[in-house]
Amino acid sequence: MSRTNRTLLIAAGSLVLVWLFGWGGYAIAQHFKMDADKVMRYANSVDLAKLAAASRAEALRTLEDKVNGLSIEERRKWWKEGSWRHWFDNMTENEKGQYIEATLPTGFKQMLNAFEELPDAKRKNIIDDMLKKLKEEHRMQTDREPGADESATGTNAPVVLSAELENRARTIGLKTFFAESSAETKAEFAPYLEELQHDLQSGRRIPR
Repeated sequence: MSRTNRTLLIAAGSLVLVWLFGWGGYAIAQHFKMDADKVMRYANSVDLAKLAAASRAEALRTLEDKVNGLSIEERRKWWKEGSWRHWFDNMTENEKGQYIEATLPTGFKQMLNAFEELPDAKRKNIIDDMLKKLKEEHRMQTDREPGADESATGTNAPVVLSAELENRARTIGLKTFFAESSAETKAEFAPYLEELQHDLQSGRRIPR
């Protein structure tokens, strides 16, 4: 074999190896990448109510870690699917508070502070938009299919804010409202506030 052919063969072999290593790395990354389906499978495989204290605490930490590994799109998918509601209903008040605190995105509280600095009219429009989305999600998740005995979320219907709570959210600001809300209300509001945080951080246009 001539030196030129040998060089070409080595080069081709090197390219194949590089491609194989690259593909292998991608496959491994995809295998370990967390998504909503993996979190759902874990949530549906564990009955929190039947666990002893130590196993229960470990299961909650595992769920928190998995949720924190999700992108904003996958977190939204996980929230809409509703498996978290079954866990939430079986949590104590302390566990609910711990779960919410542990799964809030980095910079979430700073976002609420920044939101309070926006002009009053812009804050009102954003809150109105979030409340509208919340009501629409509630309608979609509680509507029953023809002939169905339960809604899309079964007996664990999403929280819907009363007119009093809506007015409170508008008048005292999201930061105070979120801090003073029940764990259930925080859980319902969190996905919309996460979207707001993403919009503010990415510079995406928000309602005027």
